[in-house]
Amino acid sequence: MGVPRIANYPLPEKSQLPAAKVDWQPDSSRAALLIHDMQQYFLAAFNQGESPINPVIANIKALLDICHKKGVPVFYTAQRGNQQRCDRGLQADFWGPGMKADAAHETIVPALTPGEDDFVLVKHRYSAFQRSNLLTLLQARQRDQLIVTGVYAQIGCQISAAEAFQHDIEPFLVADAVAAYSQAHHEQAVNYVAGCCGVSLMTNDVVNALDSH
Repeated sequence: MGVPRIANYPLPEKSQLPAAKVDWQPDSSRAALLIHDMQQYFLAAFNQGESPINPVIANIKALLDICHKKGVPVFYTAQRGNQQRCDRGLQADFWGPGMKADAAHETIVPALTPGEDDFVLVKHRYSAFQRSNLLTLLQARQRDQLIVTGVYAQIGCQISAAEAFQHDIEPFLVADAVAAYSQAHHEQAVNYVAGCCGVSLMTNDVVNALDSH
């Protein structure tokens, strides 16, 4: 029970992405960035120093930098340690008690430390929208696009993208700025979003799109 060890696998290349079904493009006047669960507890499952997590961190940092430059709101999700069973809910049946309330588990990876104007949402369920005010904060800022990054691609990232879609918020899953349990899980998430609820695209394409609007 709990997060499994994750073997190294290659991140997808642009030529491997599924074709988009819609013509949506990230726009700095409409978009917000979601950095999903990039806490030490979740990243410890990867072999540090090897693919895929280090390139993912670097790509999220590039997105974070362009968003700060262009005034795009940035939202983080972060779970809290030592959750009570009544708050953890059914996740406890699948994953056990979760992280501890200490820096070695709760801290967001230093390369992606939130800035003073960024929002850190307490994460309760797979979707970033559940039991948070993410939707209200997006609507107040007239943001109807969500750029999704982080871990794990096939769980919280995919489900957050799907829920964004159901609120009429255009989701973009950044294929080389998310990581999953395996290459197969990663591909499944990329294909699901592209096929059902959003656009899967690469970091460079998002950076260029935001920088041009």
